[in-house]
Amino acid sequence: MPDVVIHHVKNDWLVLIEAVTSHGAVDAKRRGELATLFQGARPGLVYVTAFLTRSDMTRYISDISWETEVWVREAGTHLIHFNGKRFLGPYDS
Repeated sequence: MPDVVIHHVKNDWLVLIEAVTSHGAVDAKRRGELATLFQGARPGLVYVTAFLTRSDMTRYISDISWETEVWVREAGTHLIHFNGKRFLGPYDS
């Protein structure tokens, strides 16, 4: 299971948040594991890796999966979007 699961009711998304300190970044392997775990879920899946600091993020930057989001506590009002055709939303698997 991810560290945090949030159901965004208005958009019908499950936001799956991994704290890098507990499991590491949402890399391609972890993204696949989470997709499999939640394959029967109706809501779309949004993947987020959470870091304490930007310097922590730099250690994992090459591992972070495309089509995911990154949140950094020291800049808590912002998200970093890792490519894809939309900003913050689920993608078809």
